[in-house]
Amino acid sequence: MGNSYAGQLKSARFEEALHNSIEASLRSSSGDPQPVFTQLYLQPDQYPSNLEDIKPKMDLSMRSDLSSHVLVNCQSSNSIDDMDDEEDSDTSSPPLPYLQGPPPDGCCTIDGFCQAGKDLRLVSMATESIEVPAGFKLVGAKSPSIPEHILVCAVDKRFLPDENGKNALLGFSGNCVGCGEKGFRYFTEFSNHINLKLSTQPKKQKHLKYHLVKNSQGALCKGTLICWKGTTLTMCKMPSSSAMSSGPPKKRHRSWHPTALIPVPATAVPVPAIHPLTCSLLSLSNQQPPLVSGVIQPQPITAGETVIIPDNLLNSSGVRPVLLIGQGTLPYFFGNVGDLVVSPLLVSCYKGRELNEKTLASLGMSANQLLTTETMILLTLQYLARLGMEQIPLREEFEQIVLKAMLCGPNGPPVSPAQLPWLARMEASVSGGGVQVLVSHGSLGEGISESLRSLSETPPQQQQCLPNYVLIICTSKSGANEFCVLVLGKYQSRALAESMLTTNEFLKEISYELITGKVSVLASHFQSTSLGDNMDKQLVRYQRKRKDRVVQPFQGHLTEYIHSQEAAAMVPESGPDLLRDGFQIHPPQLSVARSLLSQVCAIADSGSQSLDLGRFCKVDFLILVPPSHVLVHQTVQRIRQSGVLIDLGIEDASLALQKSEKYVVRLDAEVHTKMEAFMRKVKQNPYTLFVLIHDNSHVDLTSALSGSVCHGELQGLADRVVNCPEVLEAINLLVLQVSCFPFTLQSRQSRISTQNEVHWPNTDDLASPKDLVYFGLKDYSRSLQWGVASPILRCDDAFERMVKTLLERHPHLHSMVIRSYLLIQQYTEALMALTAAPSLRDHVTPQTLAMVEDLLSIPGRSRHGCGHMLLVRVPSLQLARLAQERLEEARDKLGLQYRFAVLLGSPAAEISLPVHFCARLRAWRGCRNEEWVPHSYEDLEGLPCIVILTGKDPLGETFPRSLKYCDLRLIDSSYLTRTALEQEVGLACSYVTHRVIPEMKTAAGREERPTDDERSSGETADHDELQMELERPPSNASAATRTSGSTTENGVSSSSVLDKPSSHSDPSSSRNIMDSCSSPIRFKQECDSQAPSSSATSSFSSASSSSSSSSSPGAQKPSQSTQAPRECNRTQVFPRTVVLSRAAYALLAPEMLGQPSSASLLPHADVVWSSPLRPPVPHALGGAEQSLYYRQWTTARQHHADYEGPAMPHSRRLLLSGPPQVGKTGAYLQFLRILFRMLIRLLEVDVYDEEELEDDVQDKSKVPAVSGPQWPDVEDVRKLPFDLYPHDPKFRYASPVYADRILEAEEEPLKRNTVSVRLSLFAAHNAFHHCEQCHHYSEPAPAAQLSDCTFHAFTFCSSMLGEEVQLHFIIPKAKEPHFVFSQQGSHLESMRLPLISDKECNMLKSPIFTPTTGRQEHGLLNIYHAMEGAEHLHILVVKQYEMPLYRKYWPNHILLVLPAMFNNSGVGAARFMIKELSYHNLELERNRQEEQGVKRQDVWPFIVMMDDSCVLWNTHQPGPEGNSEVMNVSLKSVLQHVEATSKISLYAMCGLRKWSSSFSSRAPTSPFSRCHLHDLIMLNVDLTQNVQYDLNRFTCEEVDFNLRANSSGLLLCRFNHFSIMKKHIPIGGHKDFLIKPKLMRLETPVRVCASQYVCAPDSEHTLLSAPAQFLLEKFLQSCSHRLFPLALCNSANPVLSIDSYLNLGPQTCYMSSRPHSVNVDHQGVLFGGLLLYLCDSFVISSLLKKFNFLKGATLCVICQDRSSLRQTIVRLELEDEWQFRLRDEFQTANCSEDRPLYFLTGRHI
Repeated sequence: MGNSYAGQLKSARFEEALHNSIEASLRSSSGDPQPVFTQLYLQPDQYPSNLEDIKPKMDLSMRSDLSSHVLVNCQSSNSIDDMDDEEDSDTSSPPLPYLQGPPPDGCCTIDGFCQAGKDLRLVSMATESIEVPAGFKLVGAKSPSIPEHILVCAVDKRFLPDENGKNALLGFSGNCVGCGEKGFRYFTEFSNHINLKLSTQPKKQKHLKYHLVKNSQGALCKGTLICWKGTTLTMCKMPSSSAMSSGPPKKRHRSWHPTALIPVPATAVPVPAIHPLTCSLLSLSNQQPPLVSGVIQPQPITAGETVIIPDNLLNSSGVRPVLLIGQGTLPYFFGNVGDLVVSPLLVSCYKGRELNEKTLASLGMSANQLLTTETMILLTLQYLARLGMEQIPLREEFEQIVLKAMLCGPNGPPVSPAQLPWLARMEASVSGGGVQVLVSHGSLGEGISESLRSLSETPPQQQQCLPNYVLIICTSKSGANEFCVLVLGKYQSRALAESMLTTNEFLKEISYELITGKVSVLASHFQSTSLGDNMDKQLVRYQRKRKDRVVQPFQGHLTEYIHSQEAAAMVPESGPDLLRDGFQIHPPQLSVARSLLSQVCAIADSGSQSLDLGRFCKVDFLILVPPSHVLVHQTVQRIRQSGVLIDLGIEDASLALQKSEKYVVRLDAEVHTKMEAFMRKVKQNPYTLFVLIHDNSHVDLTSALSGSVCHGELQGLADRVVNCPEVLEAINLLVLQVSCFPFTLQSRQSRISTQNEVHWPNTDDLASPKDLVYFGLKDYSRSLQWGVASPILRCDDAFERMVKTLLERHPHLHSMVIRSYLLIQQYTEALMALTAAPSLRDHVTPQTLAMVEDLLSIPGRSRHGCGHMLLVRVPSLQLARLAQERLEEARDKLGLQYRFAVLLGSPAAEISLPVHFCARLRAWRGCRNEEWVPHSYEDLEGLPCIVILTGKDPLGETFPRSLKYCDLRLIDSSYLTRTALEQEVGLACSYVTHRVIPEMKTAAGREERPTDDERSSGETADHDELQMELERPPSNASAATRTSGSTTENGVSSSSVLDKPSSHSDPSSSRNIMDSCSSPIRFKQECDSQAPSSSATSSFSSASSSSSSSSSPGAQKPSQSTQAPRECNRTQVFPRTVVLSRAAYALLAPEMLGQPSSASLLPHADVVWSSPLRPPVPHALGGAEQSLYYRQWTTARQHHADYEGPAMPHSRRLLLSGPPQVGKTGAYLQFLRILFRMLIRLLEVDVYDEEELEDDVQDKSKVPAVSGPQWPDVEDVRKLPFDLYPHDPKFRYASPVYADRILEAEEEPLKRNTVSVRLSLFAAHNAFHHCEQCHHYSEPAPAAQLSDCTFHAFTFCSSMLGEEVQLHFIIPKAKEPHFVFSQQGSHLESMRLPLISDKECNMLKSPIFTPTTGRQEHGLLNIYHAMEGAEHLHILVVKQYEMPLYRKYWPNHILLVLPAMFNNSGVGAARFMIKELSYHNLELERNRQEEQGVKRQDVWPFIVMMDDSCVLWNTHQPGPEGNSEVMNVSLKSVLQHVEATSKISLYAMCGLRKWSSSFSSRAPTSPFSRCHLHDLIMLNVDLTQNVQYDLNRFTCEEVDFNLRANSSGLLLCRFNHFSIMKKHIPIGGHKDFLIKPKLMRLETPVRVCASQYVCAPDSEHTLLSAPAQFLLEKFLQSCSHRLFPLALCNSANPVLSIDSYLNLGPQTCYMSSRPHSVNVDHQGVLFGGLLLYLCDSFVISSLLKKFNFLKGATLCVICQDRSSLRQTIVRLELEDEWQFRLRDEFQTANCSEDRPLYFLTGRHI
C-alpha cells in the first residue's frame, strides 16, 4: 500500500494495471503478486492525463496555499524486469498452458486475418493507406502459425519502449488496422482479435517484434527490432491542480535507476523527494519550483535526509507503519516504500498560523492566541496518550482540542525549546507505554530510521511491548522544533491506512485481493469449523444423515422433518388476519408539501422573473433515482398508490397503473435517452410546469468531467442530467433534489439557495400517525440511556475480539475481507449449532446465535409461516456473492431451504426468490396471479429471510416492518465521514409504536390523545377553503386508487406479534406513502373523498403486480378484520436492532460528553473543510442551522459536481431534506398534487353564482324559451314595461325592510355564493398575470421610465356642482393618439370620438371607463385578452392619493385622476365625474368635428362604464332540450354586438345580465328586457345629459340612476343572451373603508356596531372617522327596520322614497318629483313610511299630499345641516300630518368638521 494510498487513481488504468498484475502473478513462481497500486502512477510526459478524470484519494486542505508545480518523474517497480527474467528462464521450465477461449460464432479464424476478415499481413498492407491516430505507431507482430509473415498493428507509443529499452508503460492499448476496431485495452484480447492462436500466455514483449517504417518509395516495410530489454523509467508532468489534490507524491521504489533524479512537487504532504527541501512544511507555498524540464541532474543528498525502509518490514513485524505529518522537512524514502504509509491526517491542525484575520474573527480569536509549535507538540501528546487501545486519531476531534486550547489561551509562560523534551516525555509517561517520545538532534529522518529499525529488529514475541505512537522531535539548525508521529500500533496503523482510501478505492482493493488469490490463506483457515473439523465434510455428513427430509417450513419445531416434496407444496391457506388502511398522507408530509409549495410561490414572487406560475395549466414530473432496480419498483409503487398521475390529469385512470414506470428513471447508461425524451417534452409543452425530482441526490455527485466507471458503476451521470444547460435554462422546469444526507449539496459552491431548502419538521411538533413516532439516528443514540438489558444499538464484543486476532495474523489483507470471512463462518456455524451440531454453540457469538435463532424459530410458531428479516450489509459485491453462496449451501445441506430465504440485495439486479417462497407471499395476499413475484423489499413483508445488501452505498430502499435485525459489523473505520456512516444506520430507521420507547411511556400516559374523528375534523376546520381544496384531490382519483389494487400489503410488525399469531398486526407497513411505515388508524384521507370506513374494503391483491388487479379475485374481497378495527391498538412496532462494529459504535454511541460523534465527522467524502479550525457542528440544532454551518465551513472537491458551478445558486432548484425512511416520497408526491391544484386555482376565479331576486308580484310561471332576434327593435323595447324591482342578488341583504329574513343590527351579512370557474382565453386579469402576448400591455418596456407619461389638466364647468372642475389625465406616450392636443402640443383639448357611421370591423367605438379604488394589484384591469388584442381606449378612474400606486402597477394605462375633494367619496362621485367629463368631451368633439364637416348628431355619444371585477363574458343560446347553451366570448365581441344595434342613439343605456349557474338549465325567456342595469353599461351621455349620478353615494348608485333615467322617459335595454361574470375580490372597493373611532386610544381596533353610526346632536357619543354619507347608508342597511316598523316584511305598505333610492330594500317605492316624469300608479296604496333625502325645490307640499299613509307610519327627513332640516319641515308643511319630538332628531356620528348629516323622524297622525 505505502505512499500510493494518497496518489492518483484512474479507473481505466487501474483495470489495465490489475490485468497485468494478475498475469504476472499467474506466471510468477514465487506466488507473490506485484501490488497493483504501484503501477498506477506512470503517466507519459507527452500525453498529460485528463485532470477531470482524476479522483484524488485525499485532500490536504492546502489547495489554496499552493500555486506552483514541479516536474515529477515516476518510477515503476521491477515487475518488468521480473517478467523478462521469467522469459529468459522459459528454457528451463515448461511454459504454463494457456487456455484460449473459442472465437465468437461467425468470426474469421484464418491466419493473417483479423476476426472481421480483414488482411493484416505486411505483404498485403505495404502499399495501403493506413490511418494512424496521434500517439500511435505501426509495429509488426509475429504469429507462430505463419512465421514467414508479419502482421501490421497500431499500438499506443506509451506502451512501447524507447531506443534504450526504457519508458514503456505496463499494459497495452492498440487498434486493428484491418477492420478499424479501436480501444483494445488488453494484449490478450488483441491477440485473439488478430488470430495469433497462441499456446502460451500472450505477452507483448514476445509477439510485438518490429517497428514498421516507410521506405523511399513510400511502402511500409520492416524496421528495427523493438528493444524490450532494459530498466523502465517513465516520466510524467503533473499540473499544479493535480499535484495539489493528489496527496503524497509518487514513491521511489527499489529498482530506482541510479542515475536518474526526479523533481518532486512542493506540496505540503509527506513528501519523499529527491530535490532537497530546506523549508518547513508551513512555508512550502512560498518556495519557487525549479525552472527546468526533463530530468534534473543528480544533486548531493546528505545522509541524514534519507531514510531507507527495511525490507520485509510488513512481513516481519506485521505492521505497516503510518507516518502522520507534523511540522518540518520530511526525509526522502528509499527501498521498501510500499511498507510505509504517509498520512496528512492531522497536518491541517498545525496550520493555525495560516488562518486569515476574517476566519480568526469568526472564531472569536486574534492572532496572538495562536499556539506555538511546542504547545502543539504537547497537545498532540496529550491527545494520543488518552486515546483508547482501539481508537484512532480523528482529525475533527483533535481540531476541536486545538481550538479550545487557543480560546483558553496560555496558562503560563511559553515552553522553551530546551524544556520541550522532558515536558514531552512527562506527558507521554501517562500513556502506560502507549506513546513514546524520540528526540533527534540531526533530522526527522534519523528518528524515523531509528523507529523503523527498532520495529524490524524486534522479535515477534516482544512486539506487544512496542508503543502505538512514537512522536519524533527534532530541533532544526534554526532552533525551531520539527516533529512528526509514527504510528506503530497494529490496529491503529491498519485503521489509519484503510481510512485514507475512498469507498471506491477500498472496494477495488478488496477485488484485487480476491482476484489475485491473496485471501487463499484466510480461506483455507475458514474451511474448518471452530472445533477443527472440515466444514464442508461436516455439512455433507449432515445432508446424508437427513436424506430427502427437510425441516418443516413453518408451524413446526426445527427438529420436525418432512419430505422435501411435501415441504415444497406447503402453502398457508390464507394470509395473516391484518387490518388494512387505504393510502394516506399524514400531517408531517402535508406540512412539508405545503412548505415546498410555499417556496415555489416565493420563487415566483421574488421578482427575479425566473418562474411565472400564471402561465402554467398542467404539472408533469420525472423522478430520477440511483441505479437500483428495487428502488425503481418501490417508487413506481408509491406513484401507483398515491393516484398522483390521475390527480394531475396526465394519465387516464385505466392506464395509470401500466404507465407509472415511465415516470421513474434510473441513473444508469440508459438515462440519457430517457432524459432527451423528457427534455423534448419540456420544450414542446411551454405551458406545463415540469418537476424533475432527483431522489437520494447525495449518492453520486461526481462531476461529469471527472466521471468514470468505478467499481462497476457509472459516475457523474447525475451531474450530466441535473446540471446540463437544457435543464438549467428551461423556464418551465423545477428541479427538486431530495436527500436524507444533504451535506454534500450544502458546500460553499452549492447550487441551491438557502431560501430554497425545505427541512423536515420536528415530528414532535406535528400530529403523527396515531400511536406511531419516527425512530431515527438520534433516537438510536439516545436509546443507550434507556438502561435496558438488551439495547437496540449494540456492539458484538465477542466478534470484535475474534476480528482482532485475525487482523494480527493477516496484516496484508484488508480488514473488511477478514471481517466478511469471519461473519460468513459465524452465520454458518450458528445454523449448524441450532440444527445439527449443538457443540458449536459456544463458538458462535451470542449476538449471532440470537439473531439466527430468531430467524429459524419464529416461522415454526406461526401458522402462516411469517418470520423476520435479517439484513446483513456487505458492501463488496464479490464478498456478498460469496456470503450468499456459502449461506445457501449451508442452509440447503442442513435442510432449511424451505424455512428461510437467502437473498442477494444488489442494486444492479432484481429480487430473485425461490418459487415456493413466492407462492407463500401470494397466498398471504390472496393473489391468484401465478406470475406475481416480489419486486421490492416491502413485498417481502413477513418472509423469514436473510438479505445480504451489497453495493457501495445504501440507495434509499425501504424495508418491510418485519425487518428486525441490521447487521452492520462490516462497517468499520473505512466509513469515517458522516454521510457514509449515518446512511448505513439509516437502514434501520422507521416508525415505531410510541409506547415501546421507555422515555415516552410516561408521557403517553399523561397525554390525552385526540380521537381519530376529533383530529380529522379539527384539522379540516383549521384550514381555509382554498387550502383544503388544494390538498384534496378530485374524487375520481380516489375511486381509481381504490379499484386499481394499489392498497396496503400484509405486514408483520415484530416478534411480539409473531409470537401471538391470533393478534392483529398493523398492515400499513409497506404500501403506504411513508417510506418505512404508516399510520395504523384511519387518518384524514387525503386521496379519498369517501367516508373513512371505505378504507376497510381495501383489497389483498398485490399492488406491485405488473398486471391489473382485475386478474386477482382478492380485489373484491373485503378485509377479514373490518369487524374489529380497534384490534390494531394491540399491535406494537418495535425499533430494529442494529449490530455495529466497535469503530462505528464508538461514533454513534459516545460514552461521555466531549467524545466525538458521527455528526462531528467530515460531512461527505466529496467535500473538504474550508478551514483547519472552526466551531463545532451544531448537530443538536435543526437542518437549517446545519446547512448554514456546512455552507460556511466546507468546500467541494475538484471532482465534485459543484466544484465549478455557477457563482449564483440556481433560482428554480429546491432541496428537500429529511431523515431516512421518514416519508419524503409521499411528501413530494403530495407536493405535486397541491402544486397542480394551486395552478388550477391560479387559472380559476371565484365568481358570484346567485339566483336573480324575484318580485313577489311577478308571474313565476315558466315561459318557454324562444330564440328571438339578435338585436332589439326600439319600438318593441318601448312597449315593454320597466321592471322597477332590482333583481341583482347583491341587493338581497341591502336592507332588512323587505328581506326574506330579519337581520339583527349587529349581525354580519351572509357570505354570498360563489363558484370557481376556469379562466378562458378572453378573461380579464389582475396585475399578477404575465404572458408573452400581453406583457407590453401591462408591463413597462425595459427602457421606459415613468417620465414617459405626460400629465394633462382638463378643466370644465359642472352645472351640477356649480363650479369649475379640474381633472388630471396621465397619458402614456403610446396612448396619445387617442387625444387631441393644441398645436403647441401641451394643452389637452379633447378625447377623440368616432362616428356612428364608422363600420371598421376591428374597431371598438366606445371608450371604456373603469372606476377603481384599493385594487391596484387585484383589480381586473388587464383587458388585453378580453379585447382579443384589438385597439381600444381604456381609462382607469382613480382617486388622487392612489394615483402613484396605480401608476406603478399599470404604467401603460391612461389614468383619470379625480380631484382631491373626492378622496373620501364613494363610487357615486367617480361615476358622476365620468359622465360629466364624457358629456363635456362629447360637446367638444362635436364642435371640433363640425368644423371638419361632420354633423353634430353623427359623433358617437356612448361610453362604457365597467366595474374592476368583471372577469368573463358569455353568450347564451336556447338548446335543443329547452336548456341554455353557454359559450365564453370576448368583451370585444359583446361590445361590438351592442354597438351594432340599429338606432342605437335612441337608447339611453344598454347592458348585460349577471351570470348564474341556473342559466345553463334554462334559456332566457325573452331576448331583451327593460330593467335595472349595472356592472357593465353602455351609457348614452347625450340622452342622459340631465340625469345625474348621486355623487355622494357609496352603494346602490346604479339603481338610483336607473330609476332617475326611467322616470325621465329614457330607454334602458338589457341584452339577455349575454351575461357577465363578476369575480369575488375580497379587498378594495368600499369594503376597505374601516369605520373606527375618531380618537383611538388603543392600537387594537374596536368594532363599532351599526346602531352607533348615528347619535343625538350635541351628545357625548363616540365620534367616528368615516364619511357621513357612508355612515348613513350603512345605518339604513342595518337598522332601517327600526325606522320603518310598519313596512317591515310588508309589501302592501312600502316605504315611499322621493327622488332617490337608498338601500332600504328592493320594494321601496320610488317617485320622482320632476314634472312630466314617469311614475308608478300609487292609487289605493297606503305607504308604511316616507323617506325625504336631501330633497330639492321640486319637492313641494302639494306633491306629498297626493300620497296616503298608514296611521303611525314613519317619516324620515334627511338634510345637510340642522337649519336646512327645520326649513324643510316648514316648507313642506310636514307638521300638519306628522308628529315630531325633539328626541327624534339625529345626526351621523361625525364631528362637525366632517359635516355630519342630520335627520328627523316623525309619526303620521
